[in-house]
Amino acid sequence: MSMQEQIRYALASAFAPQHLEVHNESHMHSRGQDSHFKVVVVSEAFAGLRPVQRHQKVYAALGELMAQFHALAQHTYTPEEWAATGQVPDSPTCLGGSKHDGH
Repeated sequence: MSMQEQIRYALASAFAPQHLEVHNESHMHSRGQDSHFKVVVVSEAFAGLRPVQRHQKVYAALGELMAQFHALAQHTYTPEEWAATGQVPDSPTCLGGSKHDGH
């Protein structure tokens, strides 16, 4: 199972989301394959929580998987927030700085 699939499975199991996206954005960075991911999770589990609390829940749901990749961009919404927004901002372009850049 790929890292992307493992992340999807862990988040789906933890949050029973109404909407879930897991994007492998490693191609946008200099650290190689399966290093950078972006998730969009829409779940009632986020109701009443501040953004940092939502992110902590995602980190907890991923557990030991977190040590297996470099970066995770999180976009967490309640169903009501998602209905009002319905879109996720684009990820920024990587500025480099990795030991893998070959400088």
